[in-house]
Amino acid sequence: MKGSNLLTVLILLGLVAGAIFGQTVLYGSMGENPDAHWTKQAGDLFLIRPLFLLIIPLVFVSVVVGMTSIGDPSKLGVVGGSTLAYYLVTMLIACIIGAVLVTTFRPGDLPADTAARLVGEADASFARATDIAPNIKEAQEEGLGGAWMSILRQLVPRNIVDEMAKGRTLGVIAFALLFGLALAAGGEKTRIVVELFEGLFDAIMRLVMWVIWLCPIGVFLLVAWTVGKIGLRELVGPLAKYIIVVLSGLAIHGLIVLPTVLFMFTRRNPFRYMWQMRRALMTAFGTDSSAATLPVTIESAEGEGECSRKAANFVLPLGATVNMDGTALYEAVAVVFLFQLYGIDLSFGELVIVVITATLAAVGAAGIPSAGVVTMIIVITAVNTVLRGQGAAESELLPVAAIGVILGVDRIVDMCRTTVNVWGDAVGAKIITKLAPD
Repeated sequence: MKGSNLLTVLILLGLVAGAIFGQTVLYGSMGENPDAHWTKQAGDLFLIRPLFLLIIPLVFVSVVVGMTSIGDPSKLGVVGGSTLAYYLVTMLIACIIGAVLVTTFRPGDLPADTAARLVGEADASFARATDIAPNIKEAQEEGLGGAWMSILRQLVPRNIVDEMAKGRTLGVIAFALLFGLALAAGGEKTRIVVELFEGLFDAIMRLVMWVIWLCPIGVFLLVAWTVGKIGLRELVGPLAKYIIVVLSGLAIHGLIVLPTVLFMFTRRNPFRYMWQMRRALMTAFGTDSSAATLPVTIESAEGEGECSRKAANFVLPLGATVNMDGTALYEAVAVVFLFQLYGIDLSFGELVIVVITATLAAVGAAGIPSAGVVTMIIVITAVNTVLRGQGAAESELLPVAAIGVILGVDRIVDMCRTTVNVWGDAVGAKIITKLAPD
């Protein structure tokens, strides 16, 4: 068996075995602080930390190499513009799909006693979410305008070393783009530096391959922890219809919309390409982080995915930062679901606000677990502002603590939307390969 096929089998076994172990052994026995459980700590040590260790050096070196390999700097405008257009259009489509599904099937229309119980438990669940509380407060204070200003500030960093230390990939990408262009413009004078970066990139990708072989163990531990923390029975509980709507939307976008877009632009079999990207998709599902998956995504895209180095090294790092199809769809569904649950009907105009705001907020969602929950606050705040402007009383607005209703099952939904995020990035890299082949 080829090494890549063996690794695929091992990761798949890790996913299945982790779910079984989590449900049969861990569920109900993880105590009051599941985040301190040994499976979470070991999964972080075996997979998340090694992958995050590689992100910043990989992003910096890969973007520099991508820029120097493009050759003609004028091509960057075509590649960059096409990439951003692809990101925005696919995220907008994902949001529309989510909004249509949630307004059609109305998962928030639950029996009165069930809805009252969920609403009553929301405050307690929200109060326990101490890990995301500071980010939630910041999102409330900044709003959509503040989030976009934060992105713009990251694009023009004061100190690139500080940006690297804080793991802010957007500033690193911006600096790497300029540095790569400067090297390309230097011609023979900077050729030796270009060769240095090509050597560094080769070395980092070897490190990535070594870490990838830890994926089966890490995926097993993280999936076991997730299922042990939540339990599969939540899939048939009062939030089952909500989960089904989210997963259905993700399936439509990931299995119909994105493959159709890929086929339209490349005339290649999209599902063959999906199979080629299988390790990245399974790693995204297990780690629940598009940023952590980035090293695997780049390796799979350039290797089995047959994407050009130019496209992969530019599109994928940028996509892991700003392209969040799954997150955009999820935010549209989750926000409308919560308004339904609290008995607040949204008009068509307010649904348009949800779609637009969720699309823009998803751009600012970090490639880390549960980032979509934090940016969801921006969407809720935007809709509440519109309702307040129409004369709605404070009691008729959706409280921020309402997200406590869905926090309990967010990890399972997050694993699926992260997979769609990574798949959207991979499709973009394949499409841009037509514009920037090696």
